[in-house]
Amino acid sequence: MALNKNPVTGMRDILPREMEIRDYCMALIKDTYRSFGYTPIETPVVESLSNLLSKQGGDNEKLIFKILKRGEKLKIAEARTEEDLSDGGLRYDLTVPLVRYFAAHNSELAKPFKALQIGPVFRADRPQRGRYREFYQCDIDIIGEAGIQAETDLLLATSTLLGKLGFSGFTIHINDRRLLKAMAAYCGIAEEKYDAAFILWDKMDKIGLEGVLKEMQEGGFSTESAEACRRMYTALEGSKMPLKALLELLADIPGVDEQIRDLETIMASVSGAATTDFKFCFDPTLVRGMSYYTGPIFEVELEGLGVSSGGGGRYDELVGKFTGQNVPACGISIGFERLVLILTEAGFQIPGSGVKKAYLLEKSLPAEKALDIRRQAARQRAEGSTVLVTTMQKNKKFQKEQLAAEGYTEIEEVYG
Repeated sequence: MALNKNPVTGMRDILPREMEIRDYCMALIKDTYRSFGYTPIETPVVESLSNLLSKQGGDNEKLIFKILKRGEKLKIAEARTEEDLSDGGLRYDLTVPLVRYFAAHNSELAKPFKALQIGPVFRADRPQRGRYREFYQCDIDIIGEAGIQAETDLLLATSTLLGKLGFSGFTIHINDRRLLKAMAAYCGIAEEKYDAAFILWDKMDKIGLEGVLKEMQEGGFSTESAEACRRMYTALEGSKMPLKALLELLADIPGVDEQIRDLETIMASVSGAATTDFKFCFDPTLVRGMSYYTGPIFEVELEGLGVSSGGGGRYDELVGKFTGQNVPACGISIGFERLVLILTEAGFQIPGSGVKKAYLLEKSLPAEKALDIRRQAARQRAEGSTVLVTTMQKNKKFQKEQLAAEGYTEIEEVYG
């Protein structure tokens, strides 16, 4: 009987061809980020629910896989609420665990601390193409650097990595959460409704300006706010220099000119030092779903996928949730699964992997001849080749087709 594909968990198995690409990408990511001075760390996949439910993870907090209490702590008969049953959960991203890690080991870490973290995260989401319930994130973060040098370094390292993976011509969308707040103020939106407005503005690329304005009015925003929003986004969309147009619109709001200069400096610095072909796009509809962002935010858009393949931003207040004292922090996460999906579907060939050779041994092959083949395979492996020694199957045509699909370019049948 054939095994099913985990219909209950919604998680997936990974076949050998994809696993090769994953291993290659993982190694390249680590090497590239290490070359920029990022230090590898590791955190547990299980975090306390009090950390995960800190109202910093946006909608992801609704997607937590919660874990039952263990042993004497679990008192089902006395339970009245969900909190009585669960005290831990699987992490939904790597940022909250990193901040908890930094708070616990602050005195032992260099400042600023440049962290590299790669690992699985879990969300009880609806699985779809490029979006899974268990997936890997690859994060780099800088904690303790208040200036825009942090954003510049993160984006330069990430663009360099994508170039090494063969991507070019991609777009980095950039905005600033402080500018979004200034835009909301310009539209006459009350501060307590900023997040609700941002959620709607984030839909602009899917439902268009008219769709957003319709939902604003349905969501209780005033007609005046909706009309101000129309004027603002129409002016920005029609401008060849949207940052300059935004500065003119928000000139009376304190701090906007400095925030816009910061974005211009980040884009110029990264573009000027980049070794990869890509473009920047100031995107006034970019919001990012996490409520912990406090400054510049960014997303990476790769052609052919239609969704973000990475993103991040500044989160200066998140560390303070754990330590009681705010520490400047900024990070970016690469959508590892989506990168691997694109490369796998494109038939990506791992560069410099050497020859892959397979010896198919006849089942009745004498032991001495089989030993000679194994000695020969050992010499070839020492020279850098991948060599498989296996038994010849009855349907050797199918066996050879499968090996060819796995990248074996030399397949030799060995008879007695």
